[in-house]
Amino acid sequence: MSKSEAQTRAELIDQQLSMSGWDVKDPTQVVEEYDILTTLLEGLAEPYIPYQGHQFSDYVLLGKNGKPLAVIEAKKTSKEAAIGREQAKQYCYNIQKQVGGELPFCFYTNGHETYFWDLGNAPPRKVIGFPTRDDLERFAYIRRNHKPLTDEFINTSIAGRDYQIKAIRSVLEGLEQKKRNFLLVMATGTGKTRTCIAMIDTLMRAGHAEKILFLVDRIALREQALVAFKEHMPNEPRWPNVGEKLIAKDRRIYIATYPTMLNIIRDDVQHLSPHFFDFIVVDESHRSIYNTYGEVLDYFKTITLGLTATPTDIIDHNTFQIFHCDDGLPTFAYTFEEAVNNVPPYLCNFQVMKIQTKFQMEGISKRTISLEDQKKLILRGEEVEEINFEGSQLEKQVVNKGTNTLIVREFMEESIKDANGVLPGKTIFFCATKAHARRMEKIFDALYPQYKGELAKVLVSDDPRVYGKGGLLDQFTNNEMPRIAISVDMLDTGIDVREIVNLVFAKPVYSYTKFWQMIGRGTRLLEANKPKPWCLEKDAFLILDCWDNFEYFKLNPKGKELKPQVPLPVRLVGIRLDKIESANDGGHADIAAREVAKLRQQIAMLPKESVVIKEAATTLTRVDDENFWISLNHDKLEFLRNKIKPLFRTVSEADFKAMRFERDLLEYSLAVLIEEKVQAETLKEGIIKQIGELPLSVSFVKQEEALIRAAQTNHYWALADEESFDDMVAKLGSLMKFREQSNDQEQTHLDLVDELHKKECVEFGPQHAAVSITRYRKMVEEFIAELTEHNPILQKIKNGEAVSALEAHELSELLQEEHPHITETLLRQVYKNRKARFIQFIRHILGIEVLQSFPDTVSAAFDQFIRTHNILNSRQLEFLGLLKNFIVEREKVERKDLISTPFTVIHPQGIRGVFSLAEINEILLLTERLAA
Repeated sequence: MSKSEAQTRAELIDQQLSMSGWDVKDPTQVVEEYDILTTLLEGLAEPYIPYQGHQFSDYVLLGKNGKPLAVIEAKKTSKEAAIGREQAKQYCYNIQKQVGGELPFCFYTNGHETYFWDLGNAPPRKVIGFPTRDDLERFAYIRRNHKPLTDEFINTSIAGRDYQIKAIRSVLEGLEQKKRNFLLVMATGTGKTRTCIAMIDTLMRAGHAEKILFLVDRIALREQALVAFKEHMPNEPRWPNVGEKLIAKDRRIYIATYPTMLNIIRDDVQHLSPHFFDFIVVDESHRSIYNTYGEVLDYFKTITLGLTATPTDIIDHNTFQIFHCDDGLPTFAYTFEEAVNNVPPYLCNFQVMKIQTKFQMEGISKRTISLEDQKKLILRGEEVEEINFEGSQLEKQVVNKGTNTLIVREFMEESIKDANGVLPGKTIFFCATKAHARRMEKIFDALYPQYKGELAKVLVSDDPRVYGKGGLLDQFTNNEMPRIAISVDMLDTGIDVREIVNLVFAKPVYSYTKFWQMIGRGTRLLEANKPKPWCLEKDAFLILDCWDNFEYFKLNPKGKELKPQVPLPVRLVGIRLDKIESANDGGHADIAAREVAKLRQQIAMLPKESVVIKEAATTLTRVDDENFWISLNHDKLEFLRNKIKPLFRTVSEADFKAMRFERDLLEYSLAVLIEEKVQAETLKEGIIKQIGELPLSVSFVKQEEALIRAAQTNHYWALADEESFDDMVAKLGSLMKFREQSNDQEQTHLDLVDELHKKECVEFGPQHAAVSITRYRKMVEEFIAELTEHNPILQKIKNGEAVSALEAHELSELLQEEHPHITETLLRQVYKNRKARFIQFIRHILGIEVLQSFPDTVSAAFDQFIRTHNILNSRQLEFLGLLKNFIVEREKVERKDLISTPFTVIHPQGIRGVFSLAEINEILLLTERLAA
């Protein structure tokens, strides 16, 4: 029902202002019908009609100093809010002209939709509710005091790598162009969080943001982010501190999980203004934000930055839409290949060893079980012929201890070890289920009792012992033991432990995004200044792939196409609408009326505090009207399907087990109604099974014993009608949480000896050549170390004594003859130094002299140049990156090169179109020094 403007103001707008802390009746806060004096028409000394020369603003919100902060123009609900746009703008400029001072902020609304316009700075945008007085004072302060972002330096001690600076500049330049949504795609381990912190530091120093929200999807990632902000921005107050539950409004940095923030914005007690934050970072933004948690971003509608490690060609279309990358291109991208191929590398490359057992490849049956095990099974009275499982059923329908034992033994043999060469380095085992993880832990304890249960530990997200100082995750990160973290999903993403040198895929993975995130757990390089005794060096890490995952993604580069998940409340309403339509079409008015009543009750129970429901207020007013329900024709049903049904994604607090039972019964009753007998029979069997799993030993369940026993008989179902279905939902739905599901009992548990079917080492990744060079260098270093023990010339060099030209020649000939045939040319190639002499390389290998490779020298020089010129824009940084790679590859550069391909790709005039003359001269000096 449409409301008049007076009703709209009293019932909607006044309430919304009150929610934001404004007292409409207090004239020191809000002035209604604010009198604005305007200039009379030229030649008129007196008003021609009453109020000529006056305008009246519906609301003016006042600051603490009594000056107008904002204007609100109200329209009645039946009109579009946009009708008041120009009127509100005019009032703002006229008020400024009348009272002086700053231009008020502009709002226009019809009670259901509200728009905010920062005149002269940004176009209007739709918002949820009004700002508080503190919000508006903060907006005004930022507008008054912010500095140009292009002139603001970046703190390179937080994020000083060239690509990190370029990522930050890309966002800062976008902000200067008034963009509000950004997406950074950066490979795991390249410092997304540090890049983001350096960006936030820049925004705060430049006066562009005061309140920051950093959103994560798990508690462990929240703890990690809190530590990072404390390290890099120690003086900025953060929330939460240890033990804090309620939101505190006096901090500057807020780090929260999606569920925590969703609960806060839906909580009337700890109400948080939708204008509270100036900048939101969405970490791991490919996850969790499409369904319920998208509501958090819809609520705040502020400048938003998404962070993800998912490769650009795999990113879900929805992610690009959320961050307004309409062309499918992120704001900035830095790939794993770029990071590994950089000189020096920013990420660690990996090798893959495929391990597959006989049972995995050929299944478990009489044909594959050993004769010894067959005899044991027969002695236990088991039928060998009845055992018949596919390899793909392992850890699903069948569990075989022998297969898991073989995987553990192979891991202990092949894994990268610590410096003592006995224990494996830090490792993550990726398991299929929690039960699978516990089984693996038992196997480690049984096979290696000497480590007293400390070698391997299960880390799962619902175990409270995992979190906090001294928790299992903290132990794994900072203590010598445990060496092996056995995980189900928890450690797949976002956990930063640089010392991880082994990953074991003990389960199949079907999501390419998740697969690369799991690999990302091992890609971080060690911090040179923070060595840990159990991992002193890390050139590469090892992946043991026990389920042929790499082969799967070669054949299916994007993984398994997952169907979008429809939330259960949405599915329930959809089935109900189908039943109403079928009942109407079949002339069953009584059934339709019964379901309509339930549907209306569901609509009334939608969470009114949800931003999605608030935004749908106009749509919901239509179904509030009794006339809508008098005759539900097909058009109205389509309206309910397209506009009302999707709103049920906001239902997050419900008894979902009861709802699932109701859905199954509703689906059954629909199948009966449309005479789908086969489907009805299948659904009935499933419902009877659920009822049969209710434990009568529980007192609440026992009270409904008569119905439980009756509902498992065919006689009951033969007579069941709509009344019976409602009775079951009412009496048994709430008991479904007590069901005793026997998933574990349905698994077959075996303890059969498995054997290795295939084991092969595969070099995988972008750096194939570098792996062989690394091996050759290791062979050279080992050979020279061994030869030094008895070669007098090498002993002289090691002792720091000079050697003659004759001795140097003799040593050179000896090394060239012996395997691995060491020459000065090969040493220059291996150590990437084109100027060093033969003896210098020997001194370097013996640890007497440090030689920097040519690529290292070039990289260090360019990094220093960028640090001292840290207001370079993203195009200039891109040019310098190209120039650095050009010099590393060609080892020289001439002036004419800088105005030719590939530099003309960045600007048609090459360097002349990107840098000033003074900057070009500095760059030429740099290139001449490097090429000398």
